[in-house]
Amino acid sequence: MKKLFLFLAIIASTGLFAQSDDLTLVQNLYGKSKGDIIKDYLNLAEPQATAFQAVYDNYEAERKALGQKKLEIINDYATNYNNITDVKADELAKNNLKNNVDFEKLLSKTYGKAKKAVGPINAAKFIQLEQYFQITIRSVVQDEIPFIGELDKTKK
Repeated sequence: MKKLFLFLAIIASTGLFAQSDDLTLVQNLYGKSKGDIIKDYLNLAEPQATAFQAVYDNYEAERKALGQKKLEIINDYATNYNNITDVKADELAKNNLKNNVDFEKLLSKTYGKAKKAVGPINAAKFIQLEQYFQITIRSVVQDEIPFIGELDKTKK
């Protein structure tokens, strides 16, 4: 139970529930805003910088919506953790898998748009960096979420 509460406290303290995105977590992990890291890394000159910004803004809007759905899944898991049933476990697993697939589809769609705006190399650099952010964030969050039944094993 302690780990579950710690997880919820970490999520709440990063502002993820309030913001419905991972921008604060990226800021905390890297000391810069996500947008600044991407701009510095891509180092695009005009007019590519403006063209990319439009693609990125659209991507972020859709990514934030998926991030909100992910947080709802995590919150549902936390709420039902102590009394998880086969039906709820199935629902949570399917919702999580769908969210992951939707995120990958968003990356694929964004790559196509970014490729047209800034070329394949810069688009690939963006996708690679975005995947790095997402994997890092997933890892931080996953480290704090107890596995189903994990807390039962630690009871004395």
